[in-house]
Amino acid sequence: MQHLSQITVTCFVGSYIVALLLEITRGMFRLPGRMAGVIGFTAAGLYTHVAYLTMSARQQMDGRGVGLLASWYDWTLLLALGVAICYAILLLRRPDSTLGYFLLPLVLSLIGLAGVLRNSAPFSRDEATGFWLNMHAGSMLLVTVAVLLGFVAGVVYLVHSYRLKHKRLSSAGMRLPSLEWLQTVNRVCLLTSTCLMAVGLFAGIAMHLNRSGEIVWTNRGIALSCVLFAWLVIATLFEAFYKPARRGRKIAYLTLASFGFLVLAMAGLFTSNHGGTGEPPAGKAQVTEQTTSLSVAFAKGAEV
Repeated sequence: MQHLSQITVTCFVGSYIVALLLEITRGMFRLPGRMAGVIGFTAAGLYTHVAYLTMSARQQMDGRGVGLLASWYDWTLLLALGVAICYAILLLRRPDSTLGYFLLPLVLSLIGLAGVLRNSAPFSRDEATGFWLNMHAGSMLLVTVAVLLGFVAGVVYLVHSYRLKHKRLSSAGMRLPSLEWLQTVNRVCLLTSTCLMAVGLFAGIAMHLNRSGEIVWTNRGIALSCVLFAWLVIATLFEAFYKPARRGRKIAYLTLASFGFLVLAMAGLFTSNHGGTGEPPAGKAQVTEQTTSLSVAFAKGAEV
């Protein structure tokens, strides 16, 4: 941990700048290993970015009454990290594109804005808990919607594929979308649910740390939510890098399986005390009733 404590904003800013310069010079001259350099410096930027935020959070845990990752400075850096992760994913999926022209300047601009907001006063633990609770509940709700839409698109794809194979297009007077369109919907739902699940899990972790200072990983709801996230990541990577998975029934089967994992995770949530209002350990900050009743209702059914 000692070497991580020496990481500063300059480390990841410098990495992103070098990656941007390599992107800009693509059309100017040939440079052996340019793409490896872009990927390498982007990865270095992400690593140091995450390490910086992690060490910052560890220091905030020692501050009395100060919220964990609960200032405009922290939130702007987190937003910059999210954009940088999106750029890295697109870079791996479409290495020939030059999206770095647009995304990396946005990342650097957000980091610059964070520097302007660095001296802003952090929110309290109670306020931070309410913020992360709302983000967690909203993200998990949207994950459920995305997985359900993917499930429906997968079922329709299989039905339409069966009708085409057996030449029953005129049966029952059904007119269904094209298989290509359904494939696209399945792919979008899978990627969207994975990204939202990552946001929801991160928000849930931040919420628990602000509320009680610890996370009970053995809780059934938390464990099964992690299983759902792991499956979504595996399915997304499989669809992204295994070309046959982008065609035919495979993507439909992936979204159907995601629905199964969602049902499993929801069963774990409703059969455990996850989402309840247990008392935090002694000496920890107490959660006040500052969040709305709607947020609490969502959280009971959607917390990590």
